[in-house]
This record gives sequence, structure tokens and C-alpha cells, in this order.
Amino acid sequence: MVLGMKRSLSIITIFSTFVSCFTPYNLAAAPPRNPDKTETVKCDILVVGAGLSGVATAYEGLLAGKRVCLTEITDWFGGQISSQGTSALDERPTQRRKLFFSRGYLELRKRIKKHYNQLNPGKCWVSDSCFLPEDGNKILGKMLKDAAKKGRGKLHWFPNTVIKELDISSDAKIINSAIAIQHKPAKGAPPLNTFPLSQTIEDAYSYQNSSRFDKKIIRFASARRKQNNNPNWYIVDASETGEIVGLADVPYRLGIDPLSHLEPSSSSANNAPYCTQGFTYTFAMVATKDAQKHQMPPLYMQYSPYFSYELERLASFPLVFTYRRIWSPIQGQPMKFRGINFTSPTPGDISMQNWTWGNDYRPGTSRDNLIYTRRQLEATGQLKPGGWMGGLRTETLGKAEELSLSYFYWLVAGTTDSQLGKGVKKPYPNNRFLFGLNSPMGTAHGLSKYPYMREGRRIIGRPSWGQPQGFTIWEIDISRRNYQDPYYKQTLVPKMYRRLQVALTGLEATSVVSGEKRLEETGKRSRSTMYADSVGIGHYAIDFHPCMTKSPPEAPGNTERKNERRGAGQAYPFQIALRAMIPQKIDNLLVGGKSIATSHIAAAAYRVHSFEWSAGAAAGTTVAFALKNNIAPYQLVDELPRIEPKLIELQRSLNKNGNPTAFPDTSIFKDNWDDWR
Repeated sequence: MVLGMKRSLSIITIFSTFVSCFTPYNLAAAPPRNPDKTETVKCDILVVGAGLSGVATAYEGLLAGKRVCLTEITDWFGGQISSQGTSALDERPTQRRKLFFSRGYLELRKRIKKHYNQLNPGKCWVSDSCFLPEDGNKILGKMLKDAAKKGRGKLHWFPNTVIKELDISSDAKIINSAIAIQHKPAKGAPPLNTFPLSQTIEDAYSYQNSSRFDKKIIRFASARRKQNNNPNWYIVDASETGEIVGLADVPYRLGIDPLSHLEPSSSSANNAPYCTQGFTYTFAMVATKDAQKHQMPPLYMQYSPYFSYELERLASFPLVFTYRRIWSPIQGQPMKFRGINFTSPTPGDISMQNWTWGNDYRPGTSRDNLIYTRRQLEATGQLKPGGWMGGLRTETLGKAEELSLSYFYWLVAGTTDSQLGKGVKKPYPNNRFLFGLNSPMGTAHGLSKYPYMREGRRIIGRPSWGQPQGFTIWEIDISRRNYQDPYYKQTLVPKMYRRLQVALTGLEATSVVSGEKRLEETGKRSRSTMYADSVGIGHYAIDFHPCMTKSPPEAPGNTERKNERRGAGQAYPFQIALRAMIPQKIDNLLVGGKSIATSHIAAAAYRVHSFEWSAGAAAGTTVAFALKNNIAPYQLVDELPRIEPKLIELQRSLNKNGNPTAFPDTSIFKDNWDDWR
């Protein structure tokens, strides 16, 4: 495989390839197509997005014997671990040590280990498992095939496919069908993955053929006859940005939530929808024996004021290279930098780069935000029939691509550091950028097929007991932060501060009633909120990659948004409430992945690999259960806090199948969860 990579690299040079990606192509090469003339595909479950959450949804649906249609804008399964290039599993030590994950995620880890005869072929130090993205895609494809065979389900796989329109019932409660566009290379055009996403995304969402792509229009609809008023098929939005949430126009949030007693570490008194977490085009680079000649990218000087090692304890090229090293055929020598142990890079080692002050692109204003708000969608005509174009700002995608290429040049040739000053950064020319269709990212240009997304649209759940404005998982539901910190008394108005303390008292009621804690001691959390409707689990720190203050993000002297990192820190192991997956208005739409009903701060923990799988497993199991029992998901939770017998039945099924709904040794009667790290 590596030899094939080298052969592809010998044909072309990186910058001439990338420049050629911007050659204009005629989008209007054929007249508009009639979306009514379609091929109809029937399914029980339509899963939009084949990231880890979408694959997990399909996996459980297939094991339950369902007909699953799975669409994906790229041609790889896996999202984070494949098409987005972040093939380094983010896991917490305790959960990893206990191997307490969903069954499909455990199977993924098992197959990675079997494929390489080890779990960590990259010998990275950020994770127990770093591997090649293309192998993540292959492993997941085989897992889905095996699940279909075992459960007697049927998988209809639609790569290079986007959802263009939804047919929603007159009462706005049911999605009757969905219209999609699938593309393939036009005759005589270059193969797929030749061009970066910014150059193809608008074409992918256009009905007409172009000089790049031939299109097929597909209509997805139910495979079942309707028996009563309950749904006879389901759509699961497992996309990276909450795309169906935006297209269906259900209530959602984007960006920063206003400061409140539930979100007391918010950096804004008001909603700030343009400030989402940074997104990243990852890339791979290989260590070489000899120094390489590196050509400065045309726009390098524009982006160079941004780049930095960020912290003195991280200011080491070997440290950064090995942080997410995804392939290491030869064991390097033991090294140590500022207390961190790792092995030295050796020729042939491949590193994947995903760095905050490197290839993270972090816009935060209305002029450059990536994910369009509802107002921006309206202004661009994307909420009109047939007007949907993916809901992203194409220009911002393009700038993120330029940033990533410039960051590679900074790594190997740069001598500046925006945060640490002069004399820190040294050139490291013994490295080469990997590109070509046989390269780790599987693209001619070398960047990931799709950017790694940390945050998208987040639904507002339906009004619920205790949350009449709509269910949401908030900061105080998961954070280990000490809210007796003087900062909160000084920052929050007295009424808001009192409400915070009351809310925390409620969460620690058992300890207060038993006399183990005094009322004034309840500001220090000892566990997360437990949900009667939990259908999955997750555990990770609240980890921020904040937006930048000014536009453009790379402007010299630019800073991160003030106080955005205030909410960052450790979290207790948490649960995925079914109410967080059920949007308002539409009864046959369920949400998985990063678009569940969380706040901006909570979302910073609810976004990593194992959580995505757990949320997808919950979605797949829930819709299969709903179809079998002829019941809508919202009917499983609409009587809470009263006992819901069918909800209990669903939870028993999840736990029996190896998809846990709670962590061991955690309950409302166990007040101290500090053992979970």
C-alpha cells in the first residue's frame, strides 16, 4: 500500500495538482432536470450521513432485519475515522480500561486490532489507536455487510449522494419522501476525489449534469404500508452539520447559547450563532530520510500569522508529528518532551495533522461563518423548494483548504510562531506531503474528503417535564466544574446565580437530604444528570476549539473569542437522553451524532468517536423498535416523569444487545463519580 502511495506521488507535484483543482467547470452544461422523473428506492430507515453515527444506525437497523438506505456525500464509510481523516480514537482512560462501549464500537476496535495485529499501528500518543483512514472505511464496510447477513437486513448504499428536497405532509408531521442526487464522473472527466470539496459541493447539489458530474435523481420512500397514524418509515439525520435539521426547518440552535443558570460559563450574554467550534481539513505527511524541496503555497503569507505550537509544553516538531501518527513501520527511539513520552519519527512514518493553531479554521462572524443560520438560509434561497445547496458557505470551505496546505509548509519550513514568538519554530524539511488517489486521504489534492466537523446545528427537543421551552442537555448536566468559584458570583446577576445554586441543589438532592452535604456545598458537582429515558452513553472532556474574534480568522494579531474556553474542562460520564434525539414538529425524524439537543458547551463533549457510535446505535435500535411496535419515538417519553412501559422495554433491549444506557457504578444513589476519569 505504501509503495503504491509513493508511485502516485512520483507522477505529480502537490501544488500543481491543487492549482489544477480550481480549473473552472461548466455547471450548466445541460438543462435543469425534472426531479419528478426519479428512481424510487424504498426503505424502512433512511440514514443521512455515513459517519460513525450513521454507520452505527445502519448497523443496528440491519441486525434488526430492516431495509436500510444509507447516503453519504463522500464515498467512504466512517466520517471521523475515514473521510474526515481523524483516525485517532478519542477515548477517556476509565471507559477504555473497562472497555465499556457499545457493541459495534467494540467490534470496530477488535477489527482494527485484527487488521494490523495491533490496535495502534501508528504508535501515536494521543490515543490507544491511530490508523490509516482508508482502512477505517474498509473495516466498517465489512461490518455492515456482516450485520446485514446476520440480521437478515438489507443495506442500500448510496455514496456520493446528497439530499436535495423533502416532501413533508400537509400537517408538517411526516416526511413522506426525500429526493436525493447521486453523482459520478462525467465521460472524460477526472475521477472522483480529484477536486477539493469547495470546488464540487455546489455541483453535487445541482440537479443538472455538468462537465464534471453525471447525476442520478433518487426518491427515497417507505417500504411499508401505513397501518395507523404512526410513521411507517424513519429518517435519521446523522450528517455532520445537522443538514436535514436545517432542510426540514425544525427548531434548532447554532453557535453559543446565552449566559444562563444552565449555561453559566457561556461567553456571551446573547445567542452568538456564528461562533461554532473550528473545523479542520486534515492531511497526511510522511517522514523521509533526506530533506525535501518545498514550494511555498501562493497564499502562505496570508495564513502564516496564524500558525503556532500554541503552548510551550507542545513546542516540539517530533511531539506534534507523533501526536496523531497513523502509521509507523519501524519503532523509533524513546523520547521525552516536557514530561510527555513518545517514540521518535523514523523514515516511512505517516502523521495525520489536526492542530488548533494549525489547520483548524475558526471563523466567528456573519461574514465568514461556515454553517448558515436559518436567516442566512432564507436569504440565500435555500429554504425554498429545490433551493437547498447543503447549507454551507463555499468560500469558507475554500479558505480552510488553503489554510491546511499553508500549515504543512509552516511545519516543514516555517520559522514564525504567532503565540510563542521568535526562536521557537525550526524548519523540518525531511517530510513530504502525501497526496494522490492512493494516499491515506484518498484524494488527488491530499486533504481529507470532508472537513472534520466539531459542531453543527443542534435541535431543540420537544417541551418536556422541567424544560417547557424544549429539552436540552446543558453545561451543568455534565461538567465537573466548581460553581462556587468566585467567577460565577461576580459574573452572573444575583437572580441567575441563585437559580444556578438551586439547580445544583436539585442535582445533589440525595446528598443534601441525607446530611452528607450542606446546601452551600452543592456548587461542586459530584455526578452528571441521569435521564429516565437514557438510550446511550458517552464520556469525554469538554474540549474547545474556539472561534476567532475578527474576520478573517487568520488576520494578524487575531485572538480567540474571549472567555470561550471558560466552559472547557473535565466532565463526568454522561448519558444520551432519547428526548435529545427527537426534534420538534416531525414525528418520523430522529437525530443522531452531533446534532442532538445539547448546548454549545455540552456539545464540546458530545462529539467524539464512541459517543457518535452510541448515539447511532440508539437511533437504529429506537426506530427498529418503533416500527416493530407501531409506536412513534415521542410516544415513548411523552408521559415522563411517569413510568413509560414501552420506554423500559426499549432500554432493556438496548442493554441486552450490548448497547449500554448507563455506566457501571453510577446511579442517583452514588454521589461521588470521581473514580471515572
